[in-house]
Amino acid sequence: MKLSSDLKEGILFVYLTGDLLGETNGMELIDVLNEKVTTNVNNCVIDLSSVRYMSSTGIGVLITALTKIKNKGGELVLLNPTEQILKLLTITKLNLIFQVYASEEEVLNTFKK
Repeated sequence: MKLSSDLKEGILFVYLTGDLLGETNGMELIDVLNEKVTTNVNNCVIDLSSVRYMSSTGIGVLITALTKIKNKGGELVLLNPTEQILKLLTITKLNLIFQVYASEEEVLNTFKK
């Protein structure tokens, strides 16, 4: 998995590419969140549009990320998951826990409210 991040309007955007399997690559995501949360960035968007596969450990990483952000008073949302990832979120009922958005514009408008 490859990870890149960007700050837009005070919101951390994390872009994932490849397979989210957890273990070492999942810890990279948690490290980025830890670093940004200490600099008062509370809201995070994880772009899943380029994630092909996610294991149960990868799901655990997303839940850990959500918990870290929520504990700091922020919000974590998922952006444009692939059909495969969306099915996985639905099967595990995590679509009821994570807010899922189809476009970056929609996310920015939501955080402006």
